[in-house]
Amino acid sequence: MKSDSKLDVCVVGLGYIGLPTAAIIARAGCKVLGVDVTQSVVDTINRGEIHIEEVDLDGLVHGVVARGLLAADTKVAAADVFVIAVPTPFDKNHAPDISYVLAAARSVAPVLKVGDIVILESTSPVGTTEEIRDLLAQLRPDLKMPGMTRETPDVTVAYCPERVLPGRILEELTNNDRSIGGITPRCARKALAFYKIFVRGTCIATDARSAEMTKLVENAYRDVNIAFANELSIVSDKMGLDVWEVIRLANRHPRVNILSPGPGVGGHCIAVDPWFIVHGAPEDTPLIRTARGVNDGKIRHTIAKAEALISAHPTARVACLGLAFKANIDDFRESPARLVAATLARRFGARIQVVEPYADGLPREFDGTGATQIDLDTALEECEILIALVDHDQFRVVPLAERAAKLVYDTRGIWPDQPKPGVAGEGESGLRLAS
Repeated sequence: MKSDSKLDVCVVGLGYIGLPTAAIIARAGCKVLGVDVTQSVVDTINRGEIHIEEVDLDGLVHGVVARGLLAADTKVAAADVFVIAVPTPFDKNHAPDISYVLAAARSVAPVLKVGDIVILESTSPVGTTEEIRDLLAQLRPDLKMPGMTRETPDVTVAYCPERVLPGRILEELTNNDRSIGGITPRCARKALAFYKIFVRGTCIATDARSAEMTKLVENAYRDVNIAFANELSIVSDKMGLDVWEVIRLANRHPRVNILSPGPGVGGHCIAVDPWFIVHGAPEDTPLIRTARGVNDGKIRHTIAKAEALISAHPTARVACLGLAFKANIDDFRESPARLVAATLARRFGARIQVVEPYADGLPREFDGTGATQIDLDTALEECEILIALVDHDQFRVVPLAERAAKLVYDTRGIWPDQPKPGVAGEGESGLRLAS
């Protein structure tokens, strides 16, 4: 391997993980080419700008582009290390779709040379890294692939998933521990040496299949635990209890740590990755499958409660607060808030207003519904019903005085001081519906 500061790196996929990863590698002194199929993304990055919302990413990208360490293109070029960070969605039957991963591998194959490293970062079903190796072997029979030769292989193939929190991606890409799985132990060691260039956290070598499963397990664990909280919120609702009060008290037990419920589960990881495990072992994953059902069912529960509230007040204007899948980001992938708001817009039309500080316009599913996007101040002035779907900081700090007279459906527990039914005083002003 070349010295750390002279490595040429090609990152395929410049989305929420690929672009921050490319920028951090460039910051470490490597020359990085970022590749994306969307020309507008390439043009934006080459101007030193960004197309996604992430804390401190704009300044980092501007700096490494200005220094000539990061550039973008729509075509892969020769490099020493190739990092694949493209989407891995699932189809209507929840079967994983690795076509983007395999397409990225095909784009890399023509420029591979002896000594190169190919690393998959995309969250993938167990065995995907081996599929990449097999595809590269088919496309480049002139190169000896790891695990397929008794001689020293010409190419290193490995898997290293990210584990980051949106809003803290740069910090966590740098400081979190990484599981680095190689097709062979030699592959793991070579990939680990690359990650040590820019990762301060502990890098742990393992095999590719274990690393793939680890990523899926991490997100399935979160999904199962959120499902418990969401199921608890539905039970508490039927019993007339405040679920957040119940959880707050239960979590005072030294060995209990219940998560917070919400309108469902979103994002490309937690809402998707458990299905990859289920797909790989459908007869042996009843708990994981059930948790997915609970969390998807919570979206339907939220829609039903919101519809009942709106229908009971046929002249009230409604503000849906938030579309993102979590607080303080512009990522709407698999977002339950987005689905809830769009469903309400299709039923109630122009009565529905949407407040989303991280979006410049409404997604296309709102087209033709009559729903419009407004700012928070307008919502507080003009809307009688507030449906809190995302816990953006901007929403959290709304004082009680500005919402005390509102009908509030708080799916995130951001306003614990909101008066409850029978407490607010005259009529239904100040009504707070729990999750």
